[in-house]
Amino acid sequence: MKRIFIIDWILIPLFLLTAYTGIKLHTVGHLDDHQLWHNWSVFHTLASALFLITAGFHIKSHQGWYKGLFKNGIGQKSKVTVVLSVLFLFEAVSGIVVLCLSGTDSHLGLWHYGAGLVLIVIAVGHTIKRFPVLRKSVKNRNT
Repeated sequence: MKRIFIIDWILIPLFLLTAYTGIKLHTVGHLDDHQLWHNWSVFHTLASALFLITAGFHIKSHQGWYKGLFKNGIGQKSKVTVVLSVLFLFEAVSGIVVLCLSGTDSHLGLWHYGAGLVLIVIAVGHTIKRFPVLRKSVKNRNT
C-alpha cells in the first residue's frame, strides 16, 4: 500500500479521537470537576499532537497541490479543501496558543472550540468524498 494511503488511514481514527476528546473536554468544562477537566485536557492534547504530526505528513504528501494553489490561485482547486486547510491552520495555531498562553475559559478557547465544530463537519465531508479511493487502496492491496 502506498505511503499516502497509510497516512490517510491513520488520520481517520486520530481525527475521530481528537474530535471526540475536544467535544468531551468542552462538555466537562461545564462541570465543577477540575480533575476530570484536566484528564480530558491531557487526553485531547495527546490526541491532537498525534493528529497534527500525521496531518503534517498528509499535507507534505500533497505539497504539489498546495504549490499549485499558491502559484496559480484557486482556479479549479476544491474550494472545500482550501477552506479545510485554512480552518485546520487556525485550529492548530489556536490550539497551541490556548495550550501555552490562554489557559482555561479564554475567548480564544471558545473560538477554537467553535471552529473545531465547523472543521469536524468539513473534514467529514472531505473524508467521505475520498473514501471510495481509500477503500480501493485496501482492496488493491488484498488482490
